[in-house]
Amino acid sequence: MDRSLEKQPAPSTSPENPGTSLSSVSNTTPGAVTALAPVAAEVTPPASTPTGNNLRKEIRVWSRDLLIAIGLALVIIVFLYQPVKVEGTSMAPLLSDQERIFINKFVYRFEPIQRGDVVVFWYPLDHSKSFIKRVVGLPGETVEIRQGALYVNGKNVAEPYVPPQYEDLSDFGPVRVPKDSFFVLGDHRVSSNDSRVFGPVPSRYIYGRAVFAYWPVDHFGSLDTAEANSK
Repeated sequence: MDRSLEKQPAPSTSPENPGTSLSSVSNTTPGAVTALAPVAAEVTPPASTPTGNNLRKEIRVWSRDLLIAIGLALVIIVFLYQPVKVEGTSMAPLLSDQERIFINKFVYRFEPIQRGDVVVFWYPLDHSKSFIKRVVGLPGETVEIRQGALYVNGKNVAEPYVPPQYEDLSDFGPVRVPKDSFFVLGDHRVSSNDSRVFGPVPSRYIYGRAVFAYWPVDHFGSLDTAEANSK
């Protein structure tokens, strides 16, 4: 009887006794945790994969947008604006010799030529050359210069863009500007070959307006139209 009591604790360590499941769980629990560790480590990289994909996608989008922007800029420059080089000093002080500017080639398809516009046109006496001057007389107007002062239809027109040292104090005119033509003058009046020499310029010869200077860098900026007072 005593021996049977001594034997009963033994089954708790027997593999066939249900108690062994407790011992088994206790023994295998550390291994289970260890086995889960690499599983957790394997789950981490997939979590970062979408971030990597998103980054690559954003880079592709940025690159595409940059290429589109560059392409549009080239199209605008080539088809809407044209870079030109100024030769001579007839438009000083606004423009200097060898200065680089952009001209708008399509502006006059959408708006009329105005007094004060600095325009580029084919030289009426030689269409292989281009000139740049300022419009001072519109179609149908009468232009006259008295001792260097500009008069349009008998009224004095202020020209703040002509410094005193560049004025030509001689007289000219009066002349009437033909229909569809414009009277142009250089701002450097004493050193300009303009409508006082070759007459008014037909509108069909005018192909652009100076809008922006980009070289030299100290001249970088917009070339605002200085409209003269026509009243």
